[in-house]
Amino acid sequence: MKISKQISLDLAEIKYTFITSPGPGGQNVNKVATAVLLRFNITHSPSLEDDLRERLLTYLGKRVTAQGDILIKASRFRTQNRNKEDALERLKTMIQRVALPPKKRKKTKPTYAATERRLNRKKLQGKKKALRRHEGKE
Repeated sequence: MKISKQISLDLAEIKYTFITSPGPGGQNVNKVATAVLLRFNITHSPSLEDDLRERLLTYLGKRVTAQGDILIKASRFRTQNRNKEDALERLKTMIQRVALPPKKRKKTKPTYAATERRLNRKKLQGKKKALRRHEGKE
């Protein structure tokens, strides 16, 4: 499965379990297992590079099991195939979100004019407060 130009997953790494769906299904709702539980092991996947794996684990946080699996339950549709496609699409979206490394922050400093404006405002505020002060009675 192609995620981006550089990233692709082997479909053999993805495990599917079909379960009964709590959603729509009519008369077959309790008889036919249409919902899909997708299981993908992030920590042992040879398709993911180390830096991508770390970003993905950080992004998903507590959604990852102790064994390093991500579980995606799809029960939006009435058929197994559409739910399977939905689960795959959601996994693909998660990986695409963290595929690009975050940009490094460039340190900047305020311009000379901005510094001057800030200092002038401070002086004006100080003068305003000085006018409020009254000398003690002697």
